Amino acid sequence: MQSSNDRSMTRRDVIRTAAVTAAGAVATAAIGSSASAQTEAPAGAASLKGHLKQTVCLWCFSGMSSAQMAPQAKRLGLVGIDLLTPEQCAPLKEHGLICTMTSQGSSIPVGLNRQENHPAIVAKLKELIEFNAANEYPNVIVFSGNRRGMADDEGLKNCAEGLKQVMSFAEQKKVTVQMELLNSKVNHKDYMCDHTAWGVDLCKAVGSERFKLLYDIYHMQIMEGDVIATLKKNIQYIGHIHTAGVPGRHEIDESQELYYPAIMQALVDLKFTGFVGQEFTPVKPDKIASLAAAVKICDV
Repeated sequence: MQSSNDRSMTRRDVIRTAAVTAAGAVATAAIGSSASAQTEAPAGAASLKGHLKQTVCLWCFSGMSSAQMAPQAKRLGLVGIDLLTPEQCAPLKEHGLICTMTSQGSSIPVGLNRQENHPAIVAKLKELIEFNAANEYPNVIVFSGNRRGMADDEGLKNCAEGLKQVMSFAEQKKVTVQMELLNSKVNHKDYMCDHTAWGVDLCKAVGSERFKLLYDIYHMQIMEGDVIATLKKNIQYIGHIHTAGVPGRHEIDESQELYYPAIMQALVDLKFTGFVGQEFTPVKPDKIASLAAAVKICDV
């Protein structure tokens, strides 16, 4: 029987506890300057429940190279680093990490929704797929491009046409091509793949298990909300997850409107086997402490 003093933890308590625990775990890295704390990893990796495979997007940590991030990622219990170009991947192997989402360095506004872009994008995708297969990396990213007056149904048809040019090769190499869902209200004005329903329709049109959606929680909270229900309804089409606080795209702590432990638990319950990439831009001085806190918050 529960006494009157045994009360369940509040949303804020859960996140604050995770943040404090994680901050303690990285305290030894904070000796000296903040910069050295971000590049020198102490011995001993974090112990995680591991129900979800977590990774981190390097671009969010300005000034850090993949060589600097790799030992930190390993110590925090991450399995890899997200959104690297092939040239950035070399330091990962030494630390037992992988590139969890490989980038071709293409422009987000210029995508597959225009047929004239197909030759260049398809060629780059095939190069990346070959690279991934050789290194046993799982995913490559692709973008729809901006509308620029084009109707969504026409853009979807064009994207499907372009993707079908690489699907048999991706299937053969066992590499998954993933299109990212981005918001067109704040960060990526006019971007076409800005709603889950459009992305799901594209998945159906392509008709391959090697084409999925990169569901960015931050972007989709801005565009449509209803995150957990959307994940439950469409999980078969979602291959990768990105996180960030809303509003602002910063830490996923109690300062923002989403409750990430519940979202992550929904993914566990759905038996999600893809990767969860931390893609927030830290505003706190110790960026690695922020990353450690986010990892703990998502480790449900």
